[in-house]
Amino acid sequence: MSPDYPFDDAATARAVIDERGRVVEWNRGAERLLGHPAADVVGRPAEDLLADDDVPGAFTPAEARWDGTVTLRHRDGGTVSVWLLAHHRPAEDGTPGDWLVVTPLEGGGPRSADDPLATAALVQSPCAVAVYDDRLRLSHLNDAMTEVIGLPEERIRGLRLSEIGGKPQSAELEGHLLRVLTSGRAEDVQAYMRTGGEPLAHAWLARMAPVTDREGRVRGVCLAAHDFTENYLARERLQLVNEASVRIGSTLDVTRTAQELADVCVPALADFVSVDLLDPQEDADPLPPVAAPIGLRRAAHQSVNPGTPEAVIKPGQIEVYPASSPQADSLVAGRTIVATVASGQLDEWLNWNRARGEAVRQFGVHSTMSVPIQARGLTLGVAVLTRFRRPDPFTPDDVLLAEEVTARAAVCIDNARRFSRERETALALQRSLLPRSLPRTAAVAAASRYLPAARAGVGGDWFDVIPLSGMRVAMVVGDVVGHGIQASATMGRLRTAVRTLADIDLAPDELLTHLDDLVVRLSTEAGAEGSPGEVGATCVYAVYDPVSRRCTLARAGHPAPVLIPPGGAPEQLDLPSGPPLGVGGLPFESTELELREGSVLAFYTDGLVESPERGIDAGHELLSQALAVFSDSLDETCDRVLHALLPAGGSTDDVALLLARTRGLPSSQVATWHIPADPALVAPIRKQVVDQLATWEMSEASFTAELVVSELVTNAIRYGAHPIRLRLIHDATTLICEVSDTSHTAPHLRRAKTWDEGGRGLLLVAQLTQRWGSRHTTDGKTIWAEIGLIEEE
Repeated sequence: MSPDYPFDDAATARAVIDERGRVVEWNRGAERLLGHPAADVVGRPAEDLLADDDVPGAFTPAEARWDGTVTLRHRDGGTVSVWLLAHHRPAEDGTPGDWLVVTPLEGGGPRSADDPLATAALVQSPCAVAVYDDRLRLSHLNDAMTEVIGLPEERIRGLRLSEIGGKPQSAELEGHLLRVLTSGRAEDVQAYMRTGGEPLAHAWLARMAPVTDREGRVRGVCLAAHDFTENYLARERLQLVNEASVRIGSTLDVTRTAQELADVCVPALADFVSVDLLDPQEDADPLPPVAAPIGLRRAAHQSVNPGTPEAVIKPGQIEVYPASSPQADSLVAGRTIVATVASGQLDEWLNWNRARGEAVRQFGVHSTMSVPIQARGLTLGVAVLTRFRRPDPFTPDDVLLAEEVTARAAVCIDNARRFSRERETALALQRSLLPRSLPRTAAVAAASRYLPAARAGVGGDWFDVIPLSGMRVAMVVGDVVGHGIQASATMGRLRTAVRTLADIDLAPDELLTHLDDLVVRLSTEAGAEGSPGEVGATCVYAVYDPVSRRCTLARAGHPAPVLIPPGGAPEQLDLPSGPPLGVGGLPFESTELELREGSVLAFYTDGLVESPERGIDAGHELLSQALAVFSDSLDETCDRVLHALLPAGGSTDDVALLLARTRGLPSSQVATWHIPADPALVAPIRKQVVDQLATWEMSEASFTAELVVSELVTNAIRYGAHPIRLRLIHDATTLICEVSDTSHTAPHLRRAKTWDEGGRGLLLVAQLTQRWGSRHTTDGKTIWAEIGLIEEE
């Protein structure tokens, strides 16, 4: 005997044989079987004990276990035929490998009918066992099954399983019994149900096997039920946690995330769940004093009942919890609190709101669990789980599960709030950097739209309409690579640069070259500061002159504008694409077009035409179709384009759209003179200007116009190169004086000293006009000045 087996082992003959085939152990059962004492056998080859010369492969099998019948030599000279079972035990931890050879000496043969062990398997088994006959009528069951069913055996013997249980699950189990009875094959079935002898539902694994007689005929079915409730619930909890990790946080939307939390918990954990959040406050503790009621905003709720009739308030409304309520205590203490109606813990909360108390009584609410929603050291709100249909109260395992699911949701809610704050900041920055309204010009009528991306947030798309000298106007649309605050800030820098470069009247291709240099410098600065990625952008820039009705365009990797001529079909302009901004070193090309008055130019970013659901060619086709529908209102056209091309949920990229309808300035509003190189002729020129203004009924501007024309023409004659041209242009509010010559030297404003005889001309021009400046042309320069006109009321 040994401590591991404190009984007599003589009922088994056991021997141990090493890898060389020698006997190393021999017990008393082996001596009883063959008569050899251990001293005579240990150390000798095991082959000496075999009576047959033909040695079976008992000790060199391919398998780790062998069994069979062999003939052995007895000490008295006789032989013994015996069945042996041999197990190979490989070497381990320095112990050599060997073979354990055993055979039973007792217990064989038929069992006596009055042997108590013959019926113990059924009667005294801890597993619930029931035996049904060939008609699926109950024949026998043990004490464990009697306890599960909750009825004595003598009362239910002869009933069918469906009759004993009386539930749909019982009928399903009986169907499985029938299949086992007819097929003779065992089946395993899982069920989660409450039986008559149980106060709560349990998870059962029912193992059904056929009962056969000696001839192998199926005479009944044995059902053994194993209670694996703990394993089942653990698996359900793990599955719920896994489901929560997948379903919660699918978007960066606070309300959607809160709803996902409520959806996951119903009905797995509760019959009704509400998610109430504190309103975010900057640089302040959102929690009020402990003794004060706490107001939270309902973000979401869910119920097992359609329509959520248990909810007293709607999402978006404020739910006030009194100071001593479990919900407020949970929020302030930062821990989960389980409360029941019977204990009176919910009385103050129910009395605080009469409608709440009526709802609790109507639906039979018996317990609640308040779980604080916390993430990164911040308290965001509370999730309240309520049970009324499920009779069992919340358990400690339910608390752990609810806390795990809520913790996951809390991180997602906090992420969504952070994203919302960043998005709002970026949107505010974007709105401050984009033009709030487009200027009214004599050259074009314009309308625009900007839409941030639905998920990625605001980006670097921008547009602008910039008035230029000579009634001309510049139109620009650009797109900075990336999204977020960084892209918006870069966009603001580029838009400012474009306006600055436009003010010095650079040609479109020259402007894009300077802008490209700026983007290269920004990329270099970003790399030096460790910012990820490089700065990149695309842009299209156009200048339209209403006098000549010519438009000059250039683009840098940007989609080409679409032109809609009056009464014609939309067509995408064939412009040299040019490299994107930031590549550096590559040239840009300009294209000049003559546009009919009333033509519409459509500038846009790629977010309008590109989509994961369709190709870019299909996007351009939809854009053309939307622009082909004529409308006097450009705003209506913008809305129609966005509705036709963008999905209901918004674009995956931000979108900028600018529409401009060209206007022409009539020749009657333009006057031109060619100036001879003679200073003596300045006076007659002034007289012609005064006469022209009288013809235009603008005599009120004659004094200022005379001074400006005199100064600009005199400077051109003295310091410029011939030919010299004077041009007057006007609309309802502005008179423009332009003097052009073929010299590329531009004048500079300076302040003359007290005794200086010159140097005051341009200063006088600057004081008398709204603004003045110069622009270079292909054959020289133009000095211009704008004089404001008084509008008649």
